[in-house]
Amino acid sequence: MKQFKTLLFAAILFLGATQFTTAQTKVAHINTQELIESMPEMKSAQAEIEKLAKTYEAEIQAAATELQNKMKQYDAEAGTKTDEENATRVQEVQGMEASIRQFQGQAQQDLEKKRFDLLKPITEKAKAAIDKVAKAQGIQYVLDATQGGGVIVADGTDLMAAVKQELGI
Repeated sequence: MKQFKTLLFAAILFLGATQFTTAQTKVAHINTQELIESMPEMKSAQAEIEKLAKTYEAEIQAAATELQNKMKQYDAEAGTKTDEENATRVQEVQGMEASIRQFQGQAQQDLEKKRFDLLKPITEKAKAAIDKVAKAQGIQYVLDATQGGGVIVADGTDLMAAVKQELGI
């Protein structure tokens, strides 16, 4: 019985301390992905990335068309050429295929770098606005409410409207 009283007393102390701590801490949430997507800078960054992607895609498509035409030509002429000439042509075609694959990889890397370079200042601006609004409202913790962002229940204050107002959106 004495152990039960001690355990009950400890549980009451724990609950009381938890309630006191929770009452002192202000927590809010914001969907950062939605915020960043609504920023005008993001729309222009997306347009720039899409333009660059289309440029790379057109270059790759042109190289692939050239390769296909060359392969058709070489196939049609294969019977009239020597084995040595055909072997040289096979190597040329393989070299062109490797070059196209290398260009595709480089284009992908360039797109990722461009995306990172364009998004970094946008995310930094959003973070600065979130920090400013949180400090102004006395909020100590802001959780990211983006899908898969780790928030299960988002019943706290949603800062989206205040941060958008801060950004002039």
